[in-house]
Amino acid sequence: MTLDMQQFKADFFKALAHPLRIRILELLAEGDKSVNEIQSLVGSEGSAVSQQLTVLRTKNIVTGTKDGNRVIYSLRDPMIIDLLTVARQIFNNHLVDTISMLDKINE
Repeated sequence: MTLDMQQFKADFFKALAHPLRIRILELLAEGDKSVNEIQSLVGSEGSAVSQQLTVLRTKNIVTGTKDGNRVIYSLRDPMIIDLLTVARQIFNNHLVDTISMLDKINE
């Protein structure tokens, strides 16, 4: 693997390294949404959502398309959905391991 690829991966994962950005991606996995829709669904201030969308746009993870006076956001690559699914599966695996360990301790 080249250094360029490793740097791309590091930058990509840094762009995902915020809970609000992950939540935004999960919402966009369900379909395209405007900033107002995203704000409403996450229950966060407009400035916080806009700031996180800017990070995601800068790293080419989401795209924004003008629709009149609104911007509609969408995932740039649908494989992001697969990545989020795999992350959830890894979390579940860790949870199962932790539960098993706790069960052994309690025996």
